Amino acid sequence: MALHCSDTALAQIKRLQDKRVAEGKKPALGLRIGIRGGGCNGFGYLFEWCEQAPRPTDKVFEFDGGVKIFCDPKSLIYLDNTTLDYVTGLMGHGFKFENPNVKGSCGCGESVQF
Repeated sequence: MALHCSDTALAQIKRLQDKRVAEGKKPALGLRIGIRGGGCNGFGYLFEWCEQAPRPTDKVFEFDGGVKIFCDPKSLIYLDNTTLDYVTGLMGHGFKFENPNVKGSCGCGESVQF
């Protein structure tokens, strides 16, 4: 099972982590991503800072710059070979999951179908 992260996404994660620390917040040990039920197409992406140690069953992906991403085994089935990217454009900016396993998504891109 593999998870990829673009250089742009890694730089943004690092920048946001540094901002958390500068604001006096506890440094996160990593970023947790996953799949959860809900949304108009059945599933949505989970994307949150993780201040706790990874669970024993989590897969931990380590990237350049000390960035760690935690993913539970059930979510990893749906996220295998996904690339986390950070995009900017005229309509805004944000993290984007480029997931080859998705069969469909809603217009906002927040909800996906497998």
